[in-house]
Amino acid sequence: MRSHSGTELRPAYPISTERLLLRPLAVDDADSLLAYRSRPDVCRYVPFEPMDKQLIVDRLAGPWARTSLTDEGQSLTLGAELARTGQLIGDVVLFWHSREHRGGELGYVFNPDFAGHGYATEAGRAVLRLGFEELGLHRIVARLDERNEASAGVARRLGMRQEARLVENEIFKGEWSTELQFARLAREWNAASS
Repeated sequence: MRSHSGTELRPAYPISTERLLLRPLAVDDADSLLAYRSRPDVCRYVPFEPMDKQLIVDRLAGPWARTSLTDEGQSLTLGAELARTGQLIGDVVLFWHSREHRGGELGYVFNPDFAGHGYATEAGRAVLRLGFEELGLHRIVARLDERNEASAGVARRLGMRQEARLVENEIFKGEWSTELQFARLAREWNAASS
């Protein structure tokens, strides 16, 4: 078992899966990101409002420019592109919440035009691998609005167990939201991988 005292994550890019390439986002991705991050249906149950191009460009120059994780409190957002076409179809994020408790969180947002093919699950699996095998996390969670059934399906397909249902636990976009919390442990990941 690796020591977590000096752990950091510096992946080699692109990260290849069966059908996807995961890589840092670039300024050239602004229009592809706008194609789904500007849609009200995509943003309905996620913690951001529909984005305009300027906000996306600002994020690309700011928090989305990170290519490694060197300490807790940081996040790594990667674009998911189709390996056969080079088209950006979504993005995934790994949050590093705690060095001491080796805790992280997974997030994902995909263009609905590409839904139903398992791409979010495939990308999410690659991010779990980064978190568990390369960063040495002990526990990775996913938190989502109960009404976001597609997102809950991805978490379940990733082998994450639903641990909590927090009824009307926060005001979210002007109304009470019930949050589902999913989690997976490193030992569960390792057992399934071996």
